[in-house]
Amino acid sequence: MSRLSSGVVLVTAQEPPLDPDDPGAPAGEDAGMTATAFLSVSLDPPLVLVSLRTGSRMDDLLDEQPLWAVSVLAESQRQIAGRFSMKGRVSDRLLFADLDCSRGAASGALLVGGALATLECRTERRVPAGDHTLVIGRVLTARAPSVEGGPLMYFRGRYRHLG
Repeated sequence: MSRLSSGVVLVTAQEPPLDPDDPGAPAGEDAGMTATAFLSVSLDPPLVLVSLRTGSRMDDLLDEQPLWAVSVLAESQRQIAGRFSMKGRVSDRLLFADLDCSRGAASGALLVGGALATLECRTERRVPAGDHTLVIGRVLTARAPSVEGGPLMYFRGRYRHLG
C-alpha cells in the first residue's frame, strides 16, 4: 500500500466536557491526528470516511464525541503533518500552541489556517474493519479558502508534493 499516493489531512476533535450535564463545565482538550486514509463517500448526502487505528486516542475520542473536523493540508504544511503523527508525542495542547487555528462553529473542533480545505463532520456510523475503525461522517460545513500551492502527499513512507 506504500505505492498508493494519498493526500494528507489533520483530523481534530475536542474532548467533551467532564460534566456534560453542567452547561458551565469547561470543554475538554483538543486532540489531533494526521491521516492519509481519508476519502469522500457520497455527495448526497455529503459523507466522508476516515480510517483510525482501533484503540488509538482519536478512535476512542470519536467513539464518545460525534463532532470532528478535517483540514486538508497543503504542501507547505509538512511540519504539521509530522508533528501530529509522532509516536510517544507530547500533549496535544503543546502541539496546537503555535498553530494558526480557528474553532469550527459546527463542530467546536480546531481548523488549521492555510489548509487547502476544511470540513466539519458529525459521525454517522462506525464500522470495525480488522485493526482499524472506519468512521463515516456527515459533512456539516465545507470550506475551500484561496490558498497558494498544492496538496501535501504521502508516498512510499514519506511526505511529498506534486512537482
